[in-house]
Amino acid sequence: MSFDYKRLIKFEHNIGEKDKKVRMVSGVVLLSVSLFTASILMLLVGLALVATSYSGWCPAYSSMDKNTLGTNTAADGQ
Repeated sequence: MSFDYKRLIKFEHNIGEKDKKVRMVSGVVLLSVSLFTASILMLLVGLALVATSYSGWCPAYSSMDKNTLGTNTAADGQ
């Protein structure tokens, strides 16, 4: 398995609406909990989740060639 760095730096949207909502809610929860517990790790993970939700692009998904946008497969077959 070879690592393709060009696929990683290509900024194409790869996060669907449901995934965005889950990332945003969990990121906000982690950010608010980190304020009370003073946990730097929770703060960083929460910021990453909110940032990827806002931008619609996840670098981990790009590196694994994963996409949760839910493209229309019926239109692709015709």
